Amino acid sequence: MALAGRPGPRPHHPYSQDSAEPPAPRGPGEPAAPSSAARSRQSAHPPEDDVDLEALVSDMSASLESLYAACSMQSDTTPLRQNGQHSRDQPPPSGAKPAPPQASPQQKVQRSQPVHILAARRLQEEDQQFKTSSLPAIPNPFPELCGTESPPALTSGSLPPSQATATQDVRVFSEDGTCKVVETPVDMTARDLCQLLAHRSHCVDDNSWALVEHHLHLGLERCLEDHELVVQVQTTMASESKFLFRKNYAKYEFFKNPANFFPEQMVTWCQQSNGGQTQLLQNFLNSSSCPEIQGFLHVKEMGRKSWKKLYLCLRRSGLYCSTKGSSKEPRHLQLLADLEDGSVFSLISGRKQYSAPTDFGFCIKPNKVLHESKELRLLCAEDEQSRTCWMTAFRLLKYGMLLYQSYRVPQQRKASLSPFSTPVRSVSENSLVAMDFSGQTGRVIDNPAEAQSAALEEGHAWRKRSTRMNALGSQSPLHPSNLSAVIHRTQHWFHGRITREESHRIIKQQGLVDGLFLLRDSQSNPKAFVLTLCHHQKIKNFQILPCEDDGQVFFSLDDGNTKFSDLIQLVDFYQLNKGVLPCKLKHHCVRVAL
Repeated sequence: MALAGRPGPRPHHPYSQDSAEPPAPRGPGEPAAPSSAARSRQSAHPPEDDVDLEALVSDMSASLESLYAACSMQSDTTPLRQNGQHSRDQPPPSGAKPAPPQASPQQKVQRSQPVHILAARRLQEEDQQFKTSSLPAIPNPFPELCGTESPPALTSGSLPPSQATATQDVRVFSEDGTCKVVETPVDMTARDLCQLLAHRSHCVDDNSWALVEHHLHLGLERCLEDHELVVQVQTTMASESKFLFRKNYAKYEFFKNPANFFPEQMVTWCQQSNGGQTQLLQNFLNSSSCPEIQGFLHVKEMGRKSWKKLYLCLRRSGLYCSTKGSSKEPRHLQLLADLEDGSVFSLISGRKQYSAPTDFGFCIKPNKVLHESKELRLLCAEDEQSRTCWMTAFRLLKYGMLLYQSYRVPQQRKASLSPFSTPVRSVSENSLVAMDFSGQTGRVIDNPAEAQSAALEEGHAWRKRSTRMNALGSQSPLHPSNLSAVIHRTQHWFHGRITREESHRIIKQQGLVDGLFLLRDSQSNPKAFVLTLCHHQKIKNFQILPCEDDGQVFFSLDDGNTKFSDLIQLVDFYQLNKGVLPCKLKHHCVRVAL
């Protein structure tokens, strides 16, 4: 007879023999109790045909919850637990009944086991790599810091040479011999360094400061262009050379008055050009045009002390000399110097050091020359205007538009500012206003002419009060005679006891422009002074003589026709009026201490 719960009686095989024992007889009211063998068979072989749907749904829900918990913990696999239960990712063996869902949270806590840390870290790294896989790959700038065998410190060779030496120390000297060491970046230009030095020296930056490359052993010097890199120029200088910080008013003067720098007889064109003096600079700046500077110059022969007068021609391709008179045929032209390979310098003492025939010498120095003067191309002009023309043309043909852009930078900056915010002399003076306190209440004087007349009246009234106090026997330190004798020594334009040659040298160094001047003590008359003025690239001297009127000492330039109580009044007057001078006083020579 078949057991309850079986699908049906098993067909009997003729050669098979049933090994199961017959069930024991039971009473009429007792339930059938299975034997121990039957119980063991039931525990080893669970029923396969009956499917419990509720248990299957609960098992699937428990599996999904465990999978969601595993994903939130960034873990996919769990090792075999200590109680013998398989992990989630391993399927149970065939025929095994799924475990029922846990009944209470306490049972969950009892059955949970710690997860290995190494596996969790590996999964976190994989997850982070998956998140950043869509981003572009960025190379590691410091791979040597990631290795365990290398120390986490930067060595001297770990950085590129360009980054390891980003700055260099540059020594800059002033006219009085003082020196300042500036830590200069490799990309700092000469204009930037001049602005920095002017700011540190508390000077007004009027875009006329320049950095001068000075070679004392060679007797050469030149002003650096504003766009040149200071550190790069320093590499072409010898140890005896140095940088000087001084004024140069003639740096871009040829853009304002080109006719004074390029005489018509010295400028020619290789091809037909319709430009006159008005379009002279445009032709120089245009790379397609072919301007030429021509004329006779004294040329020093290489390796010899003798000088020879030759006909020279300056073009964009270089400096040429004619081997046959003034002929410019290609077969008669010989290349003397290349523009790209060198720079143009002026001779400091050409007569003494190189036996130059005149004082207007200049030189084309190759960049590779440091100490030797044999490879220098020494030239000498007849006058200052010819030398200035040759040197200015050399700069224009070599740099071109870079010079014009450097010239336009301060002009554009000045145009962007309002006329009320542009300082005339200094920032402090720009914040002052003229006031009138003659009435009961003060008022601001808006009219410039009225403000100037009020200032003059105040100055005369102050001098009258000083004279009246002196007549009464006052011992005031502001005695007019003492004040007029020393007040000019506090001004930048007064240079004290210097010689005539020294004053001319200072004027030449700071630019031969119209109106450049200085005042000094007279060597011939101890009570007189001398005004040194530049006009049309020529230096002239005017003596300032003292004169007495009613017991008071005055100073005059025109034999007493125009009198001034001190030199400050004299300078202020001739800055506004030309008078007996060929031009007004415009720029004053100044020396600063770094």
